[in-house]
Amino acid sequence: QVQLVESGGGLVQPGESLRLSCAASGSIRVIYLMAWYRQAPGKQRELVASITLTDTTNYADSVKGRFTISRDNAKNTVHLQSNSLKPEDTAVYYCNADISPLDWGPRRNYWGQGTQVTVSE
Repeated sequence: QVQLVESGGGLVQPGESLRLSCAASGSIRVIYLMAWYRQAPGKQRELVASITLTDTTNYADSVKGRFTISRDNAKNTVHLQSNSLKPEDTAVYYCNADISPLDWGPRRNYWGQGTQVTVSE
């Protein structure tokens, strides 16, 4: 199976930055897409940013110009550089990926455990 392990969350003040990381491990042949979602209490989980096999990126309007998603294929990792953080960015951030296994099976979708980001004075 595949595991997604996240790191980099924490408590910061408005205007500061965080770099979130997600490392995929296990039976991996191809990672087609990696993405970051977030969910605040009482809110729906929303897509923050995604990056495809061909490095096409997509961002939520609320983070455009502030967040940057990138991937390191050699390390099976994805990063989210989050700058100029605002209180409304406070949420649990989840890593998500579409991955095909070494045994030539179909793509499957996986979730990480989530990491807390809190932006507060």
